[in-house]
Amino acid sequence: MVSSLRTHRHAHYPPPWFSVAPMMEWTDNHYRTLARLISKNAWLYTEMLAAETIVYQKDNLDRFLEYSPEQHPIVLQIGGNNLENLAKATELAEPYKYDEINFNCGCPSPRVAGHGCFGARLMLDPKFVAEAMSVIAAHTDAPVSVKCRIGVDDHDSYNELCDFIYKVSSQSPTRHFIIHSRKALLNGISPAENRSIPPLKYEYFYGLLRDFPDLRFTINGGINTVDEVNAARRAGAHGVMVGRAAFQKPWHTLGHVDTAIYGAPSSGVTRRQILEKFQVYGDSAVGKYGRKPTVRDVARPLLGLFHSEPGNGVWKRKADAAFLHCTTMKSFFDETLVAIPDHVLDSPIGEPSSGGEDPFANIHTLLPPAYESREQELLYA
Repeated sequence: MVSSLRTHRHAHYPPPWFSVAPMMEWTDNHYRTLARLISKNAWLYTEMLAAETIVYQKDNLDRFLEYSPEQHPIVLQIGGNNLENLAKATELAEPYKYDEINFNCGCPSPRVAGHGCFGARLMLDPKFVAEAMSVIAAHTDAPVSVKCRIGVDDHDSYNELCDFIYKVSSQSPTRHFIIHSRKALLNGISPAENRSIPPLKYEYFYGLLRDFPDLRFTINGGINTVDEVNAARRAGAHGVMVGRAAFQKPWHTLGHVDTAIYGAPSSGVTRRQILEKFQVYGDSAVGKYGRKPTVRDVARPLLGLFHSEPGNGVWKRKADAAFLHCTTMKSFFDETLVAIPDHVLDSPIGEPSSGGEDPFANIHTLLPPAYESREQELLYA
């Protein structure tokens, strides 16, 4: 597989106006295969892979890094806090020709942030992040980027966020930052609560656009529809990243990306056609590594495909039963798709719902005071 990917690094791809967030245990190869069948233009991200995993599994890399050429444009997200391992991991991933390498400085999970300064906790050490980004960039031909929060615990002022961006961008080749517009609370709340309890502060994101005009920023957090994506872009965002809505409602979210965001003509593709192609992929994937992946593993991303449609509840119940004994995707579909009416399976995506409130309508009246960098102090801090 590696050799077939070598020619794709410098191919022409659409701009990253819309991307699907890296989500641990969600944005795996199976999900990305489904996502690409629905949208040809969305940028896809891997799950976060720890640099140590890549290094220690160097004889088994395909299991973690392989993907089909159709998944381009695709970004590898890595995490870690050891410069040597980050260098080795990037070097080992290089033959797979990802289109960008992203460094995780935003995950609040105790498994990540609490594991020896990893994930969101790294925002407290911008000097190390700059060193890490320089090391990563030195071992790949791909562009590099950072995904972070707007702050951590009580380190949540706009100036502190700007100090982080300034230090990392001035001391490394990093020119792209994906900003989750909430701060991370590292003690006392769960990752799920970290996605809802800290308030969204979109004004911080748009302040960064004003104060760092030479950098590129992608907004993330609380954006769930193509209408909201387009509203964020109209307000000036270079790109928009969507997370759980793209996984939980892939048809209703990704199905509108190519037309409503990229201006492409409708492909007219139906869910039946998508599932026929996914079945071919799925039956080649099931059991590829011994007992794994199972039909349940491969089919998991499909469970939101009929969200809010007639037959969805019955389909999910049939799927739960089929997971207990089905050993091929064909048998799984034979047993479960009878729950979905033909008109649902054979209809192309409809028009996106519209008319919701624009969360960015007055954002430029709410911006924090302009950042004034303490250049000498910051560079030598």
